[in-house]
Amino acid sequence: MSSSIKKSGKTGFQLEVFSPYIVTAHHRDHFPKGNLKMEPVEYLSGRHIGNDFDVNEPWRMYYGDRISGFPVHPHRGFETITIVTKGLVDHADGSGAGGRYGFGDVQWMTAGSGMQHSEMFPLKNQDSDNPFELFQIWINLPSEKKFVKPFYRMIWNEEIPIVTTVADNGNKATVRIINGTYHEHKFNHANPDSWAADPYNHVNILLIHLEKGTDVTLQSVPREVTRTVYFYEGSLLTVDGTNVQVETYHVLDGTKNAVLTNNSDTDAYVLLLDGRPIDEPVMAYGPFVMNTKAEIEQAYNDYRVTQFGGWPWKDDGPVYDRNEGRFAKYADGSVIKPPAV
Repeated sequence: MSSSIKKSGKTGFQLEVFSPYIVTAHHRDHFPKGNLKMEPVEYLSGRHIGNDFDVNEPWRMYYGDRISGFPVHPHRGFETITIVTKGLVDHADGSGAGGRYGFGDVQWMTAGSGMQHSEMFPLKNQDSDNPFELFQIWINLPSEKKFVKPFYRMIWNEEIPIVTTVADNGNKATVRIINGTYHEHKFNHANPDSWAADPYNHVNILLIHLEKGTDVTLQSVPREVTRTVYFYEGSLLTVDGTNVQVETYHVLDGTKNAVLTNNSDTDAYVLLLDGRPIDEPVMAYGPFVMNTKAEIEQAYNDYRVTQFGGWPWKDDGPVYDRNEGRFAKYADGSVIKPPAV
């Protein structure tokens, strides 16, 4: 079997991405127990509160001062897809919308013409540690969509299709379809103005879990589509028979089927990102992604003048009552909770 691997590299806190993707951050934190205010009960020496990104520590405060996370900040010109596999995130935005999500939930937010939001990580467990993991994927908007009305949607874990195959040894391979297509299974809950909303663009976002002795086959996509796999947890994986190490990424020739196999003694976890590139100039600076330097300068000026509609919350990083479950409150005042299963 000839390998479909075209390029490989090491992964880090931020993953190497290719158009239509702009940034993908992988946050993994082993937070300690929380107190009644859902703050960490301990701080490690030398921590820089308010700007803590030390990858050598087991957990970080990021820009938070009492609760870890990202207090209010603006965006324009792109979308964020936040996949929380462990722990919780409390979201609030400038429209007054908000929500608590985690444990497999996904939030899809179109910043469009401009919005402010915050993302905080409350520690609800008081009697045990609070492990945390999320992927935040920034996907670009084409120029004609840069100034669409901001929009966000919650996709509950219970709604996300999981495709399971069982190997001869009884072990399982599972594929969670965050967006797109896996074999005959399709799931597209992209926001209306998203590049991902059009199936022609082949925006496939998959989380793959391979137990020992299992494999999955990634079906081919058109030549123009970029395909990248990120092997983020495990020990050893093979891609079309070629051994690859953990914490590596691999750009594949999408015109060929690709087989991922785990013959190691530990489970393997993989993120797949497919997508047709947006064939336009990209100018990204800070929290804004536009097409030209002038548009970036205009974004900063607009934010200084308008605050993108302001911030209706009392705190820069609001969190909800510790007894509150998962929910989504939208700008129209409606409240949605996960479906019963």
